[in-house]
Amino acid sequence: MNFKEQLTPYPVLEKVAGAAKELGVEAYIIGGFVRDLILKRNSKDIDIVSIGSGIELAEMVAGRLGPDVHVSVFKNFGTAQIRQGDLEIEFVGARKESYRSESRKPAVEDGTLADDQNRRDFTINAMGISLNAGTFGELVDPFEGMSDLRKKIIRTPLDPEITFSDDPLRMMRAIRFASQLNFDIEPDTFDAIVKMKERIGIVSMERISDELNKIILSKTPSYGFKLLYHAGLLAIIFPELVELQGVEHIEGKGHKDNFYHTLQVLDNVCQVSDDLWLRWAAILHDIAKPATKKFDKRNGWSFHNHEEIGARMVPVIFRRMKLPLNEKMRFVKKLVRLHLRPIVLSKEEITDSAMRRLLVEAGEDIEALMNLCRADITSKNPEKVRRFISNFDLVEQKLKDLEERDKLRNFQPVITGEMIMEAFGLKPAKEVGIIKESVREAILEGIVPNEYGPAFAFMIAEGEKMGLTRV
Repeated sequence: MNFKEQLTPYPVLEKVAGAAKELGVEAYIIGGFVRDLILKRNSKDIDIVSIGSGIELAEMVAGRLGPDVHVSVFKNFGTAQIRQGDLEIEFVGARKESYRSESRKPAVEDGTLADDQNRRDFTINAMGISLNAGTFGELVDPFEGMSDLRKKIIRTPLDPEITFSDDPLRMMRAIRFASQLNFDIEPDTFDAIVKMKERIGIVSMERISDELNKIILSKTPSYGFKLLYHAGLLAIIFPELVELQGVEHIEGKGHKDNFYHTLQVLDNVCQVSDDLWLRWAAILHDIAKPATKKFDKRNGWSFHNHEEIGARMVPVIFRRMKLPLNEKMRFVKKLVRLHLRPIVLSKEEITDSAMRRLLVEAGEDIEALMNLCRADITSKNPEKVRRFISNFDLVEQKLKDLEERDKLRNFQPVITGEMIMEAFGLKPAKEVGIIKESVREAILEGIVPNEYGPAFAFMIAEGEKMGLTRV
């Protein structure tokens, strides 16, 4: 099978072919770019394997591309990298690898193309395309990766137990590719993941979380999480999520399976947003339900305060999983803490003061919060879902109307602590905080508008009630 025509949009590959011929070495495209080319998926990363020095080949290609092309050389890894437009091209010499049991970092030596393909993780990533004279564009497929692409199967080229023992991150990658491509994992390959799951312990949490994020960003991430769960990996890398699984019954009363509910919410969010951190908020929105679960004979099951306790769990989970502890974590924490508020409002008579408080607390993240809350409306009863959505529409419209009228998105009371101290001749003291909070509450309750004149008059009145005198 020849892919010469499909390579024409990438003229840089002709330069690679010419440089390889001049050096007297063989060169092949290998790995993900070949897979994506066949699947007609966009790919910006091209891996070139040289049967010789990858660095020397990269330097010659750069020279043919022009004086402004820079080569990044990584001598410790024997690789080099060139950027050409929006393409990132990596060059490496063909390698043979051997592993020690305590590390996923292999000992590397020069090898043949066959050695290099043997070390690849899956058959669909082990295919190569020749860039050599006489065979340019021809597929090199020793493990029937093309057949596995047609069958939509993830399979290792060699014994899967050895493959996953050598580099346990490949277990995460198998599930990531299955989730991204909507492929099945071949039974023997999946059984090997189950058997070798404890080996994931030698992999850094940064690498695990990187693969997990790619699963989360796939079109239907619940599929990847179910594979992680059934393989036993999820209990090792994310035990809090596994604790959500299961339904307990007492006196004929049961609660929903919060694990599968969470996965449904995650998939629902994915239909409206590709934001990774909103998806993380969906994953963590009910994370504290196991810790707050209680049964009452009269009312059945409850998960009181799970949103607040869940919000406190967010930074702990992010820290352990080596996720960012910056504004992204704070965004997830905020949404977990607030995720019940719009739903509660939809069940009650809607007051302006409750709406104002929600708008103030959510701030710029109100749309993300509303998307999460809509995704959280799951039920097997379509009439119940329809009723919830209808009520939720009313809440959302009222929020929009109130925001347009009161401009509360970045709410700050017009009266500051400095104004209070100046008005009453005070130094920093608890009275200043009390008056400031009274003004804030009056604005949120709609007693006074957030305008200087009315708010200042209210401030003076509050101070006088406390026995203060305006100076």
